Amino acid sequence: MKKYFVLLMMLGLLPNFVFSQDKRPNIVFLLADDLGYGELGCFGQEVIKTPNLDALAKKGIRFTNFYSGSPVCSPSRAVLMTGVNSSRNAIRGNNGYFVEDDNFGRVSLSKKDKTLGEVLKKAGYQTAFIGKWHLGVPEDLSTWAYGRGFDYAIQEQWGISDKGEKFDEQMHWINGRQDSIYYNEKEWDSKDEFRSELAFKYLDTVDKDKPFFLFMSYRAPHAHEFYINNKELYADKGWPAEERRHAAKITLLDKQIGRMLTKLEEMGELENTLIVFTSDNGPTGEYHDYKFFNSNGDLKGYKRDVYEGGVRVPTIMYWPGKTAKGTDNTFIGGGVDFMATFSDVAKIKTPKTNDGISLVPVLKGKKPVEREYLNWEFQRNGRSPKNFRQAVRIGQLKAVRYGVNNPVEIYNLEEDISETKNIAEQYPELVKKVIKIFENEREDSSHYPYGGYPQENN
Repeated sequence: MKKYFVLLMMLGLLPNFVFSQDKRPNIVFLLADDLGYGELGCFGQEVIKTPNLDALAKKGIRFTNFYSGSPVCSPSRAVLMTGVNSSRNAIRGNNGYFVEDDNFGRVSLSKKDKTLGEVLKKAGYQTAFIGKWHLGVPEDLSTWAYGRGFDYAIQEQWGISDKGEKFDEQMHWINGRQDSIYYNEKEWDSKDEFRSELAFKYLDTVDKDKPFFLFMSYRAPHAHEFYINNKELYADKGWPAEERRHAAKITLLDKQIGRMLTKLEEMGELENTLIVFTSDNGPTGEYHDYKFFNSNGDLKGYKRDVYEGGVRVPTIMYWPGKTAKGTDNTFIGGGVDFMATFSDVAKIKTPKTNDGISLVPVLKGKKPVEREYLNWEFQRNGRSPKNFRQAVRIGQLKAVRYGVNNPVEIYNLEEDISETKNIAEQYPELVKKVIKIFENEREDSSHYPYGGYPQENN
């Protein structure tokens, strides 16, 4: 048979696509910003309308035990972008401590940790990133998305460089600083609509003989998106202005998800694309009351908490022909698993620095590799050890510690999803195990110094 195939090839009797087309699936990653576990209809939301994501959940898998890599933007994105756990990642808070000038500032991804863009680009994928990057520093273009493996990147950038240059976050920079385009808020319903248009223009240029990886980093419903052009959505509800705006941002984001799926279908690519939707962390409490819409569902805490409300996020995955239609999955997974998953999809080896596991068996309805635990480490801005937070989930038990020297709390999530009853006294051996994980399953960081458990400055 092999000889026959070679003969046909030599005679030119086989169609060109046999040799040119790469049949590996495309990957489209859709990331919401500060979307809470309870803010989608398919995850229990009763007021805010999200018809497109609800429909996507009915086609694919709704993950009910899925976690972000961290409870705040930058470190969460660092985990999902590299597959390196938050207890070892270069970024463990939105800002890091700089010993040299006794100050706080942005920290960029480590060069030794490969990004999804770098890994998939090397594997032959066309790679694109559009939206909020939050993983570099203003003055160093090599830390921007275009410098970290994305052949096409449009990212917003803010902050002040070490030379004093101030960046306007409405400006969207193309391929580093090769070009730029300004977001005019009065021309679009939302920034996410603007970014969708940029993505569609990119998709019109892709080589259909090669797979592509598109990372859409949306902005909704982040609190600092103060302005949306749509004044009609939910205007009849009589809600406070900030709550109407919050709900509208989510529904408008849902609209863009629907448009993206339609675009892929029109291209003839949807059937060969893995779609992933998730959030970077729990719901925000800034300029909006997260209790107003029950944004965290029955979970305790919100953004910046390592309790469930800060890290458990709504997640949907759809892979036509692979995922079982309309199923719920309780597998304990997280942002740390995307590197292993996408490497598996692309049929390449996972980087050695990876801490996650592949979700491909879960997507195909097979038995997954069981993990021993899933853990988090997070440091809020400030030099007090009290701002250092850790958590670990082991099966149905969850351990939390707020402050370096504070006692460990234990909760049974199967019986107490809201983490109201601390049962640490019932599990003295587990507490010892958890402390070992907190202290040993990590790497020290000069930018986030309190993981070394110092006794001074308490």
